[in-house]
Amino acid sequence: MRLNRLSWPCACAPARIVHVGIGSFSRAHTCWYTMAADGEGEWGICAFTGRRPDAAEALGPQQGLYTLIERGTATDSLSVIEVVSEVRPGSDLDGFTEAVAAPQTAIVTLTVTEAGYRPTAVAERAATGAESPLPNPPQRLAAALVERHRRHAGPLAIVSCDNLHANGSVLRERVLTEAEPLDAEAAGWIGREVSFVSTSVDRITPRITEADRELVLRELGLVDLAPVVTEPFSDWILSGEFPAGRPAWESAGARFVADIDPFELRKLWILNGAHSLLAFLGLARGHLTVADAIRDPELVQAMEQFWDLAERHLPSASELDLETYRRETHARFANGRMGYPLMQIAGDGRDKLRQRVVPVIEAALDAGESAEPALRVVRAWARWLLEDPARAATDQNAELLRGVLDAGGGEDRMRGLLGLLAPRLAEDTDQ
Repeated sequence: MRLNRLSWPCACAPARIVHVGIGSFSRAHTCWYTMAADGEGEWGICAFTGRRPDAAEALGPQQGLYTLIERGTATDSLSVIEVVSEVRPGSDLDGFTEAVAAPQTAIVTLTVTEAGYRPTAVAERAATGAESPLPNPPQRLAAALVERHRRHAGPLAIVSCDNLHANGSVLRERVLTEAEPLDAEAAGWIGREVSFVSTSVDRITPRITEADRELVLRELGLVDLAPVVTEPFSDWILSGEFPAGRPAWESAGARFVADIDPFELRKLWILNGAHSLLAFLGLARGHLTVADAIRDPELVQAMEQFWDLAERHLPSASELDLETYRRETHARFANGRMGYPLMQIAGDGRDKLRQRVVPVIEAALDAGESAEPALRVVRAWARWLLEDPARAATDQNAELLRGVLDAGGGEDRMRGLLGLLAPRLAEDTDQ
């Protein structure tokens, strides 16, 4: 039986946070932290989708509410998240500008994946299917901040929550580059008054299944078109200022640090790097999920060797506790009830590998040591594409990849693919 929208409770928190990219991860992580920290109901989120309007179409009839399923090794815990005040399609550029420029808005958060930070605009199709391209996130944000300056709406914080090293600094550079030709005075204001907060975010969030929707109906009596499945573990580390205020995220377990660099790299190299290793090496061995792959002794050995290499080049910081982090990461991967598909991790491989594996290779080569434990990951990615060039469609760099895949012989194509990750990798595919 389909329940009507009145079966859902009412989310009434005023929107003081604008979020870009309201996918499953942001709803499992950023929204969860905000609700947990906002006992007074003061920090509602006005959310915009990414390239597709699906989340707005699903969450709109549910008044922005959804079910979070925390999937442990033995049981599930279900809760209704009530912090999203409204959800709009990413193609609503005027609505986005109004939301960011509104005086009550204190924070803008983003989860737009690594590809969203590329310096050149990507010709995305608008959610309506129109032929005009949708500006990329830094372009949208720059235009909205220029309008905020014109309205004298005051400073605010921009918080990147993507798997990108120095994500706040990278986003700041992109936004200022886009803002300068629009309004030089406003660009100066952005540089002085807008804070770009860097973060490390960590919570595994696989795609939902029909069985997850049925679980919500059975346990809560709600027809949820957009539930989210995640693990019990969560981690959020932030570094930066919040000139217009923020929720007390630390009360929900978030940490604020002066130097986020070691934490960012630990997460990118140890967790995300291992995910990519298990994906590309695991798919080649017939595995379908992370839990399947982590039961393969050869893959575990490859992962441990990659971790040993990465650990030698991580910044020294006693609070990293790498021994515990590695042990916990292995245990999280082994949670067979999560069913995290390797194909989901394999998507957008080029941008992901450039953040989580290539830096390990370059650090090892610069130190004059073998980078083989990391090189095997990028070669596995290249072989995965060479085996079936149609897989390039899973990457936002599809046209770039196809240009290499359609040219030359096998060795030339291998060199070309590795060169798309980093030019030095194309110099010697046998290194």
